[in-house]
Amino acid sequence: MLSNLLNPKLTMFFFAFLPQFVPPHAPHEFERLLLLSGVFMAMTFFVFVIYGVSASAVRRHVIERPKVIQPMRRLFAASFVGLGIKLATTSR
Repeated sequence: MLSNLLNPKLTMFFFAFLPQFVPPHAPHEFERLLLLSGVFMAMTFFVFVIYGVSASAVRRHVIERPKVIQPMRRLFAASFVGLGIKLATTSR
């Protein structure tokens, strides 16, 4: 929660995007913005809960199968070697 509060992109989103949905000179403008912000935060929380539950389910299936872990380790190692070679051969 702290990282979201300190994230300037989220603040810019609320200042740039949400006011478009509040008519100018409408009564209770601030309350409407708070409501829209609350709906956005609730939807985001719901999506993150789904991500967490899905990641937990996938994690159990991956961790319990050594036949899956070994190729993943090799793939990650090869990716890092490839990125290292690219970095070493890149000129300024």
